[in-house]
Amino acid sequence: MSIADYGFYIICGAAIVLLATEAVVHPTAFLQVTIFGLADGAMYALVALGYTMVYGIIELINFAHGDVFTMGAYIGAAILGFFAIDESNFSAVNLIALLLVFPVVMLIMAGINITIERVAYRPLRNAPRLAPLITAIGMSFVLEGIMFVWHGPASVHFPDILPHGAAFQATIGGVFFTFKDVFVVVTAVILVALLAIFINRTKLGKAMRATAQDRDAAQLMGIDINRTIAATFFIGALLAGAGGLIWGLYFNNVFYQTGFRTGLIAFTSAVFGGIGNIPGAAIGGLLIGLIAAYSDSYIGSKWTEVVIFGILIGVLVFRPTGLLGMRVPEK
Repeated sequence: MSIADYGFYIICGAAIVLLATEAVVHPTAFLQVTIFGLADGAMYALVALGYTMVYGIIELINFAHGDVFTMGAYIGAAILGFFAIDESNFSAVNLIALLLVFPVVMLIMAGINITIERVAYRPLRNAPRLAPLITAIGMSFVLEGIMFVWHGPASVHFPDILPHGAAFQATIGGVFFTFKDVFVVVTAVILVALLAIFINRTKLGKAMRATAQDRDAAQLMGIDINRTIAATFFIGALLAGAGGLIWGLYFNNVFYQTGFRTGLIAFTSAVFGGIGNIPGAAIGGLLIGLIAAYSDSYIGSKWTEVVIFGILIGVLVFRPTGLLGMRVPEK
């Protein structure tokens, strides 16, 4: 173990000791902050999975992914506008709208992301790495521009269709939580579990893992590389679209630049967990959500981004492979 590794673990240990002390001294407040952090972390995890999947296969940091997440919320809000939503009470119409909007938005965003891959990234697959990176940044601005033209600089209201009110709130041991908190975390866990099953149990999932390990060898074994990479963008956008909807349902508003900040934090989550490592991205998202919540409460919200991106710098310096390690080709 190197000196950098020792430094990394010492810093992590000190942070854990401080949080454990706070949990003992003020357990109720600590648990309340933890619930908020888990809800935010679940959304970061869904976005981080898209970053880590694409990087694991073609080693591209897809900076447009955060804006795919935001556009999912925009499109979801537009589709919900066709329903007679009653925001004061949860009705059968709200349930039907909720069941329909998720698959529709996820598929729309998947189609958009595949188009982006086919038009902007595939022609540059063999170009120097800087070219697709700049293209990804350009696509991010394109998507933000589309959303700006669509709704302008003002935030967009997302219908509050989830059950809410006194009947859907609970306080246990002084810790308050709502149906929204449970919905966000449970939905994210289900989607991550389905992704893990798909990657590990299906033929296409095995092709994706083989392509991530050695693209040339996978192609020699008969794997369609273009199809596999397109499937990666497809699945990543499914999760980003779901994440955008969950964000809208939880916060009830979305801004055209929401994906910029959220995408950077999700990218930090992917690096923290181990870029290219799917379980690492999910765990990294949850941990970054918790760290952000603890920072908001115990340090100050104005320092939260400093803390988060300080973690990014620290991980890159002391442990560039992340918590669970990057996925690297097996030799």
